[in-house]
Amino acid sequence: MKLGIVGATGAVGQEMIRCLDDLGIKIDELRLGTSHRSAGKTMNTPYGYINTVEVTDAFFDGLDYALFSAGGDISKQFIPIATSQGVRVIDNSSAFRYHDDIPLVVPQVNAADIGDAMLVANPNCTTAIAAVALYPIYQKYGLKKIIMSTYQAASWAGAKGMHELLDNTKRYLDNTDPVVENFKYNLAFNLIPHIDAFQENDYTKEEMKVTWETWKIFHDPKIKISCTAVRIPTLRAHSESIVLETEKVVDVEDIREILRQSPGVMLRDDVAQGIYPMPANATGKYDVEVGRIRKSLVFGDNGVELFVSGDQLLRGAALNAVEILQYMIKN
Repeated sequence: MKLGIVGATGAVGQEMIRCLDDLGIKIDELRLGTSHRSAGKTMNTPYGYINTVEVTDAFFDGLDYALFSAGGDISKQFIPIATSQGVRVIDNSSAFRYHDDIPLVVPQVNAADIGDAMLVANPNCTTAIAAVALYPIYQKYGLKKIIMSTYQAASWAGAKGMHELLDNTKRYLDNTDPVVENFKYNLAFNLIPHIDAFQENDYTKEEMKVTWETWKIFHDPKIKISCTAVRIPTLRAHSESIVLETEKVVDVEDIREILRQSPGVMLRDDVAQGIYPMPANATGKYDVEVGRIRKSLVFGDNGVELFVSGDQLLRGAALNAVEILQYMIKN
């Protein structure tokens, strides 16, 4: 089996390599594709030392599958070339997510949508983390409304975003002016209620992605969804405060039990012992942590509230993509 990774030296690309090994995916040839600037570097992988190569049309010759994590422009340029050569592609960018004929997949929710598609899109990290936790509730109780506030880490901007946060934290402590390159404002000791471009309705694109993508993944555009996305000064793992209005009367204990048994979910919900989801615990973990589960004071018997933390680079990106690949190979 021959697999290529486009964007292999980036934060998500490196996590993809880790996930491939962790999930036991047998690879006979692994090609690591990069920009011209990064080509020729040697990466130490579970599959041996591999030299990176520049992504050109020839990169895809003879590949069976390709994982893309190099941005929308690269995806638009090279995915048509790859699929025309018979390569099945999983794309982590937003380039094809909203095309009606391209499956948008969280494997724990809608793996069956993959079918024999040549291209499958990976959802936005915020959506993927929420979907794993919400779909089991949706299946039993139905969802009328989702109101979400996010607490998103610097890892959204990759390794350079995390480095900027660390550097500006040191600068703050040294009473030195911050250097801002990857965010709208300095993130150290700050919150930024602005992620991606503002839309005509005054929501940002990041916020609207949660609506658009949840509708597509759940196959249910009737759910009313509102999100406020906030960048916070943590390195890695996004968190989400989620308020739900359900179709049916909720049983909070039953929801806890459902989530306890749901794949991809780790229940952390014992407030008496100080156990609840946090980015520090979710970092580096495959499962999405869910806790603070309680009946909603707003929606009463038809409402539940919860708090979620999940690793943005893993569940929100690399792991989701590799689980899609795993499903493709098995089916």
